[in-house]
Amino acid sequence: MCGRYTITVSLEELMLRYWIGDTNIPFHQPKYNVAPGQMILAIVNDGEKNRLGELKWGLVPSWADDPKIGNKMLNARSETVWEKPAFKKLIQRKRCIIPADGFYEWQKRDSGKQPMRIAHRDRSLFSMAGLYDTWVTPEGNKLSTCTILTTEPNELMAPIHNRMPVILKTEDERSWLDRSLHNQAHLNSLLRPYPDALLEAYPVTSAVGNAAMDDPICIKPLAAES
Repeated sequence: MCGRYTITVSLEELMLRYWIGDTNIPFHQPKYNVAPGQMILAIVNDGEKNRLGELKWGLVPSWADDPKIGNKMLNARSETVWEKPAFKKLIQRKRCIIPADGFYEWQKRDSGKQPMRIAHRDRSLFSMAGLYDTWVTPEGNKLSTCTILTTEPNELMAPIHNRMPVILKTEDERSWLDRSLHNQAHLNSLLRPYPDALLEAYPVTSAVGNAAMDDPICIKPLAAES
């Protein structure tokens, strides 16, 4: 699964990376421990250009009776996304990108669970594949939410966890955001484990287990802590 991640770059870097001309987001500060239920940055395409906005992490389908269902829909398994009622329509028309520069997973060891941060070797941004939807309250208020797709682990992740987020290759980002693309076989071809040679994993402080902890210490290699 994917339950925590980081995005420590500036708003300007984000906009440049995803070819975004303007945004209504007034500012963005580095996030070292993004947690479920928070408002997170996401990219969608409106048919003409990419747009950067915020979605609440935890999908609430438009037909849901209770928004609390979002607590159970942080992730969507890519292998069954075409079959599940909450996701099968979204995969065709409401796809988004969740930008990140690392994610956390907890590795089981004899001494207990060790939090690990997985990031690009060059620490560059990457794109996690997501789905989004909008739920409307009885009063008419809109709640826009999202979920992050997961897939089988690559060789790097296999000893750490049995799932990992779907990370899109840079050349596949345009296709994923293209709302006119509905071909199931083509979209499924994008939902593959990311090449392990491009990533590295290292242990970090157990403090990341506290969702309130949002500090640069979260991403420091454990051996480098003082």
